[in-house]
Amino acid sequence: MTELLVRLFVKNSYDVKNQAVRLSYGNLGSVTGIICNILLCVVKITAGMLVGSMSIVADGLNNLSDMGSSVISMIGFRLSGKPADSDHPFGHGRMEYLSAFTVSVFILVVGIELLISAVKALVSGASTPRFTDLSLAILVFSILLKLWMFVFNRKLGKKIGSSALLATAKDSLNDCVSTFAILVCAVISMNVTLPFNLDAVVSIGVAGFILWAGIGSLKETISELLGKPPESELIKEIEQGIMAFDGFLGVHDLIVHNYGHGRQFASVHVEVPQDIDIVKCHEQIDICEKVVGEKCDVSLVIHMDPVNVNDESVLSAKREMTEIIKSIHPDLSLHDFRMTPPSDERTNLIFDVVIPKTLTLGEKELDEQIKHLAKQKNKTYECVITYDMSYV
Repeated sequence: MTELLVRLFVKNSYDVKNQAVRLSYGNLGSVTGIICNILLCVVKITAGMLVGSMSIVADGLNNLSDMGSSVISMIGFRLSGKPADSDHPFGHGRMEYLSAFTVSVFILVVGIELLISAVKALVSGASTPRFTDLSLAILVFSILLKLWMFVFNRKLGKKIGSSALLATAKDSLNDCVSTFAILVCAVISMNVTLPFNLDAVVSIGVAGFILWAGIGSLKETISELLGKPPESELIKEIEQGIMAFDGFLGVHDLIVHNYGHGRQFASVHVEVPQDIDIVKCHEQIDICEKVVGEKCDVSLVIHMDPVNVNDESVLSAKREMTEIIKSIHPDLSLHDFRMTPPSDERTNLIFDVVIPKTLTLGEKELDEQIKHLAKQKNKTYECVITYDMSYV
């Protein structure tokens, strides 16, 4: 069914990096969500009012908020597809994250409202509603439709890498769970007489589940907006792509900025021999930026760092300092290593150290340890260290 809808409504559906194609996918997901949720909303609220079930009515209102979420997602896709302008030189891709944020807020609002209503009903001692076979059939239909919407939105979301569609898919799955709980409640209420309002108790549980899902979705979206680390697969692909070129000795200081799908910018330092032909090296870097950038779908900028690869005294000192920092913490690394000519009084070792997230030492304490161990290795060593943070 999903593939059929994609073929019918998304032109050039294979070209998922094209903004027009992404917009078509987003519109398809949003319009389908609007139609399905309007249907579920009308049917559930009607059934809930007929049997006097607060949980079914609340579930119908949840579908109404889902419809609003689909409208917001559609607007978000349209706005995120706008090209860059003078006020937004990196484009409007993060509008998709803002729409996902709004969807998450809607989920939380529905959960809070449902929780308040359910607690009031339980405290007031409202009677358990009388469910019918028709209400059971409506709940089963709702579960099946929401399961299909979960699969549908997840497929579209993964195909185009959309956080908004994936958030919608997660919400559909949450709806399945909450509606199933109401179905169980209805079956029990039809066959067993209980001394309390089971419908209200189930509504409280459903509200808690909706709130839990909303908070999780909200945290994920906020992480996108604040700037979470790039995927490890992307980092590995960029580094391996660069190191596949002849003459490049190492990479460091890789930073990736994400301004929405298809709008990623990356910068990296590449170590090269200091005696290399600078013109040829520049040509190599230009080619690398283009090839790796296109392969990884990033706008890549490479900075060249010349290093001494022929002076054994420099290489030996670098190995010694590498052993020292690894003895402090295995995840520490150094780069941009330089050394002044060896002297009986003072030999400056100039390098950068990347501080990993796993290190518990403070920068000052780390600095003292490295310099102390360097002095033990060679009393003339004077370390001039710049400390970097890893952004990947």
